[in-house]
Amino acid sequence: MTKIKITDTTLRDGHQSLLATRMRTEHMLPILDKHDAVGFHSLEMWGGATFDTCMRFCGDDPWERLKEIRQRVKTPLQMLLRGQNVVGYRNYADDVLTEFIKKAVSNGMDIFRIFDALNDTRNMEKAIEVVIDEGAHAQATVVYTISPVHNTEYYVKLAKTLESMGAHSICIKDMAGILAPYPAYEIIKAMKDAGIKIPIQLHCHYTSGMGAMAYLKAIEAGVDVIDCAISTMALQTSQPAIETMCASLAGTGHDPGFDFKILTEIAEYWKKVREQYAEFDVASKSVDTNVMVYQIPGGMMSNFISQLSQQNALHRLPEVLEELPRARQDFGYPPLVTPTSQIVGTQAVMNVLLGRYKVNTSETIQYMRGYYGRSPAPVNEEVRKKIIGDEQPITCRPADMLEPELPAAKELCAAFMEKEEDIISCALYPQVAPKFLEERMAGKLKVDFELAKKGEGTYPV
Repeated sequence: MTKIKITDTTLRDGHQSLLATRMRTEHMLPILDKHDAVGFHSLEMWGGATFDTCMRFCGDDPWERLKEIRQRVKTPLQMLLRGQNVVGYRNYADDVLTEFIKKAVSNGMDIFRIFDALNDTRNMEKAIEVVIDEGAHAQATVVYTISPVHNTEYYVKLAKTLESMGAHSICIKDMAGILAPYPAYEIIKAMKDAGIKIPIQLHCHYTSGMGAMAYLKAIEAGVDVIDCAISTMALQTSQPAIETMCASLAGTGHDPGFDFKILTEIAEYWKKVREQYAEFDVASKSVDTNVMVYQIPGGMMSNFISQLSQQNALHRLPEVLEELPRARQDFGYPPLVTPTSQIVGTQAVMNVLLGRYKVNTSETIQYMRGYYGRSPAPVNEEVRKKIIGDEQPITCRPADMLEPELPAAKELCAAFMEKEEDIISCALYPQVAPKFLEERMAGKLKVDFELAKKGEGTYPV
């Protein structure tokens, strides 16, 4: 029986899930010494939606966030990397991906959790290769979903492929909170029995209320690391609580052995900080049973309601919920995670309002052309023909179709560039980064790290 390791997600997925990713760097810095003292496996504090929202909403430089946190902690730092999507919503050229990883490592990143929305390993291979070349930890991800083709055999085969690609560890990513306890046990035990030697980590959201139970069964099956958030930034659509899992394992060989006094101090700090983000704290206070009935995360449900309300068609929500699984089948059963959740969800709404595939989004067209990657199951060829006609979809790695993007990004940010990382920011977010960099140069940004070090510097969010 081995001691379970815990990754703390408070600094990234905790606030991304609960507070619309609005947490500012200045509120992270004063408590970092406490997080560092706990003994976590890693601190997940970067990637996902944080790179975008730092610049778009928070007035923070994401690169400075990484550097400032790195200076204050010895615990390994971890980020979520969307494979060839990097931290954006489309595939980027290899030069952008490569330089992003290099700069992330040089600024202090240790562990890269690399995933692809379709579980297409071709969209992860370059990221894994560069992370390894840079001497960092490449954690390859198995995105969990439920469909006729997503079974234990599928997940084990995918994990073995990722291990053969050189991954240092595997993460099973349950972004919707739909992984039940016994499937969690079955999948992890099957991976271990199949001879996978690298560590296996489990990432669950608490959306359905099953997260902590899934963790306990995963621990029984031999999982090595679990993702949790501090209690006052946990549950709802976030991760299970650190303190709850520690109490559940107390007195067993799996006990992480954390100091509850420190955890209590951390929880009290985040409780007070969370109050300052009340306007964004709108996640459901109860479990979302819809995620189990329709196999969709809460964010998709809110998007459906918003889209239908704008068309004065909210009464057609039941039709959309019936159409979604049909559309998902037509698309080859993609996991519903960024960006596929938006692509399939929006198309399902359009199918109900305008007729099935009578009008298609540009993303749907690109998906059927193969530009997002290989779907888990074959797409419906009749539907594909409706959308792209006789055009043949590409069969190569999608990024092979892209020309280098850094030269144009360098031109775009030339007037406001202060460091090489600014070029990468502009390549990833050409509509957002230049405005941010201009405001930074003009001294309009409100970040004050010196005040934040002292626990001061609280500004309106």
